[in-house]
Amino acid sequence: MREFEDAVVVVTGSATGLGAALAIGAAEQGAKAVILNCTKSLAEAEATARLVRAAGAEATVVQGDVSDDAACRAIAAAAEQYGRIDALANNAGTTKQVPNHADLDGLSAEDFHRIYSVNVVGPFQMIRAARSLLEASDRAAVLNVSSIAGVTGIGSSVAYAASKGAFNTMTKSLARALAPRIRVNAICPGFIDTRWFSDAFGEELTTRIRANVIASVPLQAASTPEDIAASGLFFLSRASRHVTGETLLVDAGLHLGPNLSARSL
Repeated sequence: MREFEDAVVVVTGSATGLGAALAIGAAEQGAKAVILNCTKSLAEAEATARLVRAAGAEATVVQGDVSDDAACRAIAAAAEQYGRIDALANNAGTTKQVPNHADLDGLSAEDFHRIYSVNVVGPFQMIRAARSLLEASDRAAVLNVSSIAGVTGIGSSVAYAASKGAFNTMTKSLARALAPRIRVNAICPGFIDTRWFSDAFGEELTTRIRANVIASVPLQAASTPEDIAASGLFFLSRASRHVTGETLLVDAGLHLGPNLSARSL
């Protein structure tokens, strides 16, 4: 199906992982153009852009940190040549690894400020920068990539979980404020099997984390970026044209708790 036929799509944080899967998926479903964004991984973003072009869409890479309002305006400006933005995916995010949430000394005020500036302020600025181009579309949709951490309070750190909780609330606020011209929805992934974990923890620990996820979640699966992207693309497509302000858990059932049926009782 070509749900994105002739669409102009912007994806932040799209060098690798879920962002890349969203960008490539939109191209494969008929997008006319995809604007990709990265902060540091320019070579990887260019590699993703080549895959977008191979799928049939034009691709432009804009380097910039979404915590910087000027960078958000530059990302949006890359779509001006098309006269509109049909779909915006706010995927850029950051964290600090303090998985022991009782370690209150593991986070500083500066850590909170940095995480919030990327995970909450950044998407707000990106939507604001893109607003006029989104309103020029007859199918405008925004996808906010949040996290199960924002619903359950689990995750890499207290600051990260708190930022994603704020992101979920902002999704509802902006869905109400920007209707009827722009729809705003969020997905909340759980574990995504990307190099993010191996970069943070190394291959050995990542292998154990992956095995633990498969053994404990009800669907007994470690989600890939493509698994999660499918739900995100739904929210950005016309298939969800009557959905706004929704927050969808896409976590292989992680929020349901341990899969006791997979264990010996």
